[in-house]
Amino acid sequence: MTAVLQITDTHIVAQGKLVSKLLDTSNSLTQLVTRINSIRNQIGPIDAVLISGDVSDDGSAQSYERFKNLVAPLDLPIYVIPGNHDCRENMRRAFSEHMPVEGPLNWDLRVGEVVIIGLDTLVEGEGLGTLLPRSIGFLEQALARADGSPVLLALHHPPFTSAIEFMDKIGLTNSADISDIISGYGGNLRLVCGHVHSMMISDVAGRVAISAPSPCSAFAFDQRPDAPIGFMNHEDGCLLHRWNNGFQSIRIPPVAGSGPFAF
Repeated sequence: MTAVLQITDTHIVAQGKLVSKLLDTSNSLTQLVTRINSIRNQIGPIDAVLISGDVSDDGSAQSYERFKNLVAPLDLPIYVIPGNHDCRENMRRAFSEHMPVEGPLNWDLRVGEVVIIGLDTLVEGEGLGTLLPRSIGFLEQALARADGSPVLLALHHPPFTSAIEFMDKIGLTNSADISDIISGYGGNLRLVCGHVHSMMISDVAGRVAISAPSPCSAFAFDQRPDAPIGFMNHEDGCLLHRWNNGFQSIRIPPVAGSGPFAF
């Protein structure tokens, strides 16, 4: 059995700063890390942590160092991909252990029985995401290397629409390219992403695609064309993806309710 914890959209900034003058994102992440560590004996061994983008809110070197300090109590391998708020070169330097030395921050590695593929959708200076031809080629090569093994394919921008208009305007511009490639993969494959700050489950080329919640904020599911553009100060948790002859994805909330009570 292989277990990968997915945390997304942490939006960390340098110490003493708040995101949008409101959110203490470092405190939110600290609470989530504490929660995860408090239930390790319940959820079982975790093999790695996948951070699916927007690690930082401002892309600063200081924010990445602060992030690493905040997740250090997990004492687990940490693998990151960039989101639209990240800075490619600062991220490359901060997480050089698993990053390519140049170009898009695409990588693939094996964790237990699972191959994790991380794709770079960052268009610096823009909210939207795009897979460059080089990244599309990398995905094809990584799936060939996976050779039928179970694959967890991670990218920041969802390869599906959310029905939240202002978020879909800054979505992935070429999601059809992913569908074309993964449709021919012979093994089990699950897509995971972030960006929309909530858990959504969709079908992409016959594969399950899941977006993870953010520990620091959320976007209301509001399909109205004139829906307010902005975030809710709702703190949420993360996802645990388990492989045991098939994928299972479990949401871990940021707090536990009272109980359990006898039926």
